[in-house]
Amino acid sequence: MATKSLKKQNSELANTERQLEILSNGIFGNNELPKFATKIKESNQFPLRPKKLEILQLNLGYMCNQVCEHCHVDAGPDRKEIMTKETMLQCLEVIKNTQATTLDLTGGAPEMNPNFRWFVEEACKAGIKEIIVRSNLTIIRANKKYYDLPEFFKKHNIHVVSSMPHWTRGKTDKQRGDGVFDKSIKALQDLNALGYGMPESSLKLDLVYNPSGAFLPGDQVSMEKDFKKALLEDFDIQFHNLFSITNLPISRFLDYLIASENYEDYMYQLVEAYNPAAVENVMCTNTISISWDGWLFDCDFNQMLGLKVASKVKHISNYNEEVLNDRDIMISQHCYGCTAGAGSSCQGSVA
Repeated sequence: MATKSLKKQNSELANTERQLEILSNGIFGNNELPKFATKIKESNQFPLRPKKLEILQLNLGYMCNQVCEHCHVDAGPDRKEIMTKETMLQCLEVIKNTQATTLDLTGGAPEMNPNFRWFVEEACKAGIKEIIVRSNLTIIRANKKYYDLPEFFKKHNIHVVSSMPHWTRGKTDKQRGDGVFDKSIKALQDLNALGYGMPESSLKLDLVYNPSGAFLPGDQVSMEKDFKKALLEDFDIQFHNLFSITNLPISRFLDYLIASENYEDYMYQLVEAYNPAAVENVMCTNTISISWDGWLFDCDFNQMLGLKVASKVKHISNYNEEVLNDRDIMISQHCYGCTAGAGSSCQGSVA
């Protein structure tokens, strides 16, 4: 397992322009594989355009207590980028006036932002219908100051979406680091004890699965059954839904693919599994992603590649929903990851 982010290692792949260069050249540059724009033109879906805005996704910072080998954010303890209170206040003004119904808080570990709890409380007052917190679970057990996060989540009726690579210790720790599995199990048990994840409970607890290697995820419905059976039998843990998310070839997962000499094979898998039906519901069509420093993106993945929205409005400080809704969505070859097979988004399969 890596212990430092690509940025801290001074890796060339910490540079978003270098990542985009790799994704646009080689097997795509010599037309061995069609570029994503060419593929969606074939199904008359170019240019990709937004639909009704439903989700505001805020990245509260890249700081994290883990350094996961597949992380597209390149998050870790050494990342100091954190959303300031000033930017949060600008976001709150948008939240008060948006047509979106869901606020999706992500990171890194969003809970590590020093103003996280204040912001959640203010967002609740602003009247947003649903607040999602994407938790890596281990943050709940990382430090005593986080032990009461489950109670805080319950108090504000937070929808908790938790990373859980597998129901076994070996596969989980391989992807996320030694001890992650045991801490994740304890955190899930803490959440269950408060009612999270129970069959009839309104306290929503969902898990997220990412494959641990250079392959696409299996069927989401079948995997959910396997996860539920194993976690209930082995640890008496329950949850509502499993979201199966394809690893996109960016940042640390791209680094892994290149280092393991799996990049070309993986891109072939993505292109061969392309599904035009999945294009209809990819998350960039109903989401605006806001970076820790307030810039606007079509999705979280575009944010990590530095592909700002193709609009006159590019920052939260001059946010205008009407102007933003009239734009073409920025695309590159990483978009194959969201349109392979049953498709993939932050809410799992889309087709």
